[in-house]
Amino acid sequence: GVPTMFTGLVNNATGLYILRLITGIGGSAFVTCQYWTSTMFTREVAGTANALAAGWGNLGGGIAQLLVGTMLFPLFKLIYSKAGTQQDPATLAWKSCCILPGLLCAGFSYFVIRYSDDSPKGNYHKRKKLGLMRKHSAWQHIKSALLDYNTWLLVLMYGCCFGVEITTTNAAALYFTEEFDLSTESAAAVAFTFGGMNLFARGLGGFLSDVSNAYWGMRGRLIWQLLCFALEGAFIMVFSKTKSLAGSITALMIFSIFVQGAEGSTFGIVPYLNPGLTGTVAGIIGAGGNAGAVVFSIVFQKLPYRDAFFWMGA
Repeated sequence: GVPTMFTGLVNNATGLYILRLITGIGGSAFVTCQYWTSTMFTREVAGTANALAAGWGNLGGGIAQLLVGTMLFPLFKLIYSKAGTQQDPATLAWKSCCILPGLLCAGFSYFVIRYSDDSPKGNYHKRKKLGLMRKHSAWQHIKSALLDYNTWLLVLMYGCCFGVEITTTNAAALYFTEEFDLSTESAAAVAFTFGGMNLFARGLGGFLSDVSNAYWGMRGRLIWQLLCFALEGAFIMVFSKTKSLAGSITALMIFSIFVQGAEGSTFGIVPYLNPGLTGTVAGIIGAGGNAGAVVFSIVFQKLPYRDAFFWMGA
């Protein structure tokens, strides 16, 4: 939250890199959240629990896009225009827009620390003082997780779903602005249809993974996972080839359902890999999503957006 509020003070690329690095480190709270929900719920329903928590977290990105791009940006631009400032009102507006989301994030972090429990059995620091928890070697946990090839398979899979989502979230508004001549406000509203699917899509993916597990065991989870990936890729390619605005929005929403469903399904499998290393495994796999976003972002820098979306889906 704090580095987000300072975004408007950045004046060069180096400052932006540093700020994004600090913000990204803060974003690693996603991993602790997935470990948290995995310990709070049994493995049989971990897919639903993890997916709902993560999906509503990702929904925050869509809401922020809508709040900042469609509501706060035009409001601050109007305020600065009326004030007769010498600087460009649009530039001042986007810098000011980052303050409110940062405040909300910082405020919420206080309530999490103050009022939440670490596990169903209580907070870890109290349990350690009472001798109810053993201290483990962090390096041994990391080594064991890295030596499991299943971890790397899920790293690749998560890179191809969450990495795709991050890349699309970053590119969607600009894509609709360039391809369909939409205004910044309208493009942000249209792009929200992608992030807005997190309201239910990731949770649905985790829930159906749990249902598949109830009927067919781990094979059921894997079949649902592969189905999500196949449909995700197909609808990305459809989206990239669609020429009408209405068709593009429709394809984007359907593609969003399956990319987020794949994310929910992935973390329905994570608690089964090595139950004693769930936090470490979740961290490595979560990093795979960000690594995937880096790879796909490079593709988008080298190719026109339509081509980049097609090859990302392929």
